[in-house]
Amino acid sequence: MPKAWSGFPLYPCSRAKHTTRDAAAIPCPVRVTPKKTVLWIVAFFFLGLSQMMASYVLVPMDADSQKNHLKAYGITYWTLEKQMKVKWLLNYRGGSFLLPDTEEIRRECQIRGVSFETLSNAKAEQILTEISSPAVNQEAVVLEKAPKIAVYSPKGNQPWDDAVTMVLTFAEIPYTVVYDEEVLNNELLLYDWLHLHHEDFTGQYGKFYGAYRAAPWYIEQKREAEERASKLGFSKVSEAKRAVALKIRDYVVGGGFMFAMCSATDSFDIALAAEAVDICEPMFDGDASDPGYQNKIDFRKTFAFTDFSLERSPVVYEFSSIDMTRKRRIPQTTDYFTLMDYSAKWDPIPTMLCQNHTALVKGFMGQTTSFDRDNVKANVLVMGENRTNGEARYIHGIKGNGFFTFYGGHDPEDYRHRVGDPKTELELHPTSPGYRLILNNVLFPAARKKKQKT
Repeated sequence: MPKAWSGFPLYPCSRAKHTTRDAAAIPCPVRVTPKKTVLWIVAFFFLGLSQMMASYVLVPMDADSQKNHLKAYGITYWTLEKQMKVKWLLNYRGGSFLLPDTEEIRRECQIRGVSFETLSNAKAEQILTEISSPAVNQEAVVLEKAPKIAVYSPKGNQPWDDAVTMVLTFAEIPYTVVYDEEVLNNELLLYDWLHLHHEDFTGQYGKFYGAYRAAPWYIEQKREAEERASKLGFSKVSEAKRAVALKIRDYVVGGGFMFAMCSATDSFDIALAAEAVDICEPMFDGDASDPGYQNKIDFRKTFAFTDFSLERSPVVYEFSSIDMTRKRRIPQTTDYFTLMDYSAKWDPIPTMLCQNHTALVKGFMGQTTSFDRDNVKANVLVMGENRTNGEARYIHGIKGNGFFTFYGGHDPEDYRHRVGDPKTELELHPTSPGYRLILNNVLFPAARKKKQKT
């Protein structure tokens, strides 16, 4: 059999070619003919060419290179659905994605209008080496599996009733709508990620009583809620919503990821804190609230908020002191909030959730616009804030084995969304920084987890 020398096969030569005494034992290289020389040159050419050819698709997420940030998340999710892994390059060009290079992926990017670049193996390795350096605040996180997504929402709602369903639809990320029945039947166990539609978990019908109690839609929604609660075995809507909130709490504690916006954030925590207390006035549940109920609520049961005061008046469009809407003194032209900067290598979770092509995000209103910093628990991360106004806009925490993120406001591209306003056309806002924060949360459960240090 031939022996190896410098990576090439060697064969015995004629003894006459050698002058040493051990010539018979010394192998010599294959005699190279002109024909063989050509073959070697061709082989090396194609070997080098294959190294130069693209082996990765980079989906850049910086402001200058990406023309559709929102659909880029959809491409990443679609790639995960195809059982291919993706690297999320935290803090590299706005939080770019490194995908395998296939004709199918490139074609899908072109169809969806997502900007991409093709990289050779050598270039990709160079980028990953640079990212791994302790000298830079960057990290490559592996995304392994497309998370199964559930949206807690009334079945009749249209996708544009809620910013999350709207951006999921725009990005072409599939989701399943669940509501009270599915939650109480423990169907949340089928999902990795749960979004809470702009729900009122206190049973006060969104505190719309003051302005809309005579409106046909309010009367009809109240009737439907009472009928649903009765079918589920509850005498009051507030009791049914509290039971749903407790099931959602158990889902998160067991390892699920929950995302909520607007009124679903504070009303959820209020429902947990008032687990054994009647905080509803007669127009909501038919009987009086518990005397002195403010002193009976238990802040230890909440996810994010503490030491808040409940709003007793049924005609005030507010749940508690958590929300900053009525306290704000910020004109729309200067209403922005700042995203925090975390260590990508030591705190990859908040770093993932804050990936963006700008650190300054336009503010936007909602029933619950933002959170009073004085009411946010000390163990909850404030990832986005308006420090001048003392308000938290974007917060994250751990509960048991799971995670939650609360995001204030209704629609990142509709500053003062009102009942009956037309839907936002995301085709006009494909690079929206505010919507990117939602989609960061959608992809987060796909990441290979590392222990958080903060």
